[in-house]
Amino acid sequence: MTFDYAPAPESRAVVDIAPSYGLFIDGEFAPAADGKVFKTVSPSSEEVLSEVAQATADDVDRAVRAARKAFEKWSALPGAERAKYLFRIARIIQERSRELAVLESLDNGKPIRESRDADLPLVAAHFFYYAGWADKLDHAGHGPDPRPLGVAGQVIPWNFPLLMLAWKIAPALATGNTVVLKPAETTPLSALFFADVCRQAGLPKGVVNILTGDGSTGAALVAHPDVNKVAFTGSTEVGKAIARTVAGTDKKLTLELGGKAANIVFDDAPLDQAVEGIVNGIFFNQGHVCCAGSRLLVQESVHDELLDALKRRMQTLRVGDPLDKNTDIGAINSAEQLARITALADAGEAEGAERWAPACELPSSGYWFAPTLFTGVTQAHRIAREEIFGPVLSVLTFRTPAEAVEKANNTPYGLSAGIWTEKGSRILWMANKLRAGVIWSNTFNKFDPASPFGGYKESGFGREGGRHGLEAYLDV
Repeated sequence: MTFDYAPAPESRAVVDIAPSYGLFIDGEFAPAADGKVFKTVSPSSEEVLSEVAQATADDVDRAVRAARKAFEKWSALPGAERAKYLFRIARIIQERSRELAVLESLDNGKPIRESRDADLPLVAAHFFYYAGWADKLDHAGHGPDPRPLGVAGQVIPWNFPLLMLAWKIAPALATGNTVVLKPAETTPLSALFFADVCRQAGLPKGVVNILTGDGSTGAALVAHPDVNKVAFTGSTEVGKAIARTVAGTDKKLTLELGGKAANIVFDDAPLDQAVEGIVNGIFFNQGHVCCAGSRLLVQESVHDELLDALKRRMQTLRVGDPLDKNTDIGAINSAEQLARITALADAGEAEGAERWAPACELPSSGYWFAPTLFTGVTQAHRIAREEIFGPVLSVLTFRTPAEAVEKANNTPYGLSAGIWTEKGSRILWMANKLRAGVIWSNTFNKFDPASPFGGYKESGFGREGGRHGLEAYLDV
């Protein structure tokens, strides 16, 4: 006997979105210097949510000057005093978590279950965690008298707007730096709401500044001569451009870029558990995850059994309204991203891989892509080499652990990997051989503010999270 799902929508009434927003500079909202604005659209309905200001180079200069002015007093505060502000921010985020979760799902397209149960608790946890470090920097292992760098210019992506903000701002403030942050053009609203959280927490003016805009705004921020530290999360292509801009300067730089992670399943793995890990690894957040397990490497002897179980599980995934609590897979973030996913999936078919997707009815408006897997994939296929950044899984096989390592490492990326096996010795052996910054064993996509995150090769350099995440914001 099967039961039909009844809609269980979260109310939009909990969040009040203004028709327009300015730039948050020196503790106040203000229009852009030239008055230009752009629209932010809900990807699930193509509804215009609000207009936001398009920051110019002049606005970037104003924000950096405000951050520089605030730096003198903020950096001079005892760590325990800075911690009070961070604790206050964390508590306000918890108090307003329902409002922020609905806003994130509206502006980003991710299911409310994920924004409510994963993103927002982690956002608050990062501020709580780094608040605890603010008065203990002498004991963090970065020297006896670590000093803040100054003004941090931070550019974040659209896949986890508020969480990436927390990853950047929390350690910067804990270490005594001030911040100018640029959110992604398609998801600016949660950062603008965070500006209000800062005011509610009584954060001194100029300590956090939020500039909305497109790539030109981010480029102006990265190139500004009075920025001491640049932190970027996003595509490898843009990361390379930022590295070229910063080269030859004394700016400190961390980059967290793309990935093409291998999720490796051995024949002794708990297959039901592995199937859940595979689904979480590639279909969480519509596959809009830099560390997504987009390459499934299965030992040949369990390939058929695992694929049968995986297809059965994929048929239960619900695609639709992000505000419905039953939804597993929400909307693709933008028309541009949907076009890229579609083009790469079509290339997979054209190159001979076998495409499969469960039968599912996609909404008539908005940007949608059904969960998809490809079998018969070789390492030469584009879908096995290029980051798709969508709900598309490529399945490859291997016979021996050595072959699994060779195939897993055969990528220009090196951000994450997953290992599924009952043998602890095999997990340790594989982890030492895999060139990936984060390796999960018998799980996937697990995060904790105390654990460092980052990659190798074209996945970037530097670490965020944990004690390691402090170093990027200290003069050591």
